[in-house]
Amino acid sequence: MIYITGDMHGNQYKWVEQIEPVLSSSDIMIICGDFGIGFWNGRYWSEEAFLDYISGRGYTVLFVDGNHENFNKLNAYPVEEWNGGKVHKIRHNLIHLMRGEVYCIEGLWVFTFGGGYSIDKYRRQENVSWWPQEMPSEAEYQNAEENLKKTDAQVDYIITHTAPSESVYYLSTIRSTGIRNNVEEELPLTTFLDGIQQQVKYKHWYFGHFHVDTELWRNQTAILNSVREIASGKVVRRWESYEA
Repeated sequence: MIYITGDMHGNQYKWVEQIEPVLSSSDIMIICGDFGIGFWNGRYWSEEAFLDYISGRGYTVLFVDGNHENFNKLNAYPVEEWNGGKVHKIRHNLIHLMRGEVYCIEGLWVFTFGGGYSIDKYRRQENVSWWPQEMPSEAEYQNAEENLKKTDAQVDYIITHTAPSESVYYLSTIRSTGIRNNVEEELPLTTFLDGIQQQVKYKHWYFGHFHVDTELWRNQTAILNSVREIASGKVVRRWESYEA
């Protein structure tokens, strides 16, 4: 079974208490960004010890990058080919799905594009808790366009961290979310995703970043405090927020 969830932010408790109980040895869990590379140090386990713990499990963990990753560490892993696209293999069963790639996962075609802007950048320190690589480069945008041409602009699922700007606007109209409409610094990415939305045929699009769980228009779902089956969208687990 392929499952999907939202931002982890390196929270070991969330993983052990909420994510792992869903998974059997043959399952795949996809994280919609902010997995938290560089932020997994906890009270009981160091990051490396925790990632080794995951490597000893039978399930597979796939993630797109968000804006809260240590990109110096993440990009230091060698690039490999996996299921038709380029990846960083953190462990044999813990894999970073890179920006603009298309993968065949369990017979499903999946387009991925991570990245986002940190609205809390003002209280973070460059190369310590914030990295400029959080926003995509022109080469990464071009890579996405080239790879989607190879699929005739048709995939089964799109997995991103942030959302198309039109969907950000939609979320901002829901007062209870408190979401700002189109953070200016993120517009190059969200407007790029508008183009993907308009040009690419897909069954469903999942994203994180906004710390809400809600169904949107255009077969899109924002996800944080739940696990869903990717194909049906069925919620198989939900919890109270771990986020500050």
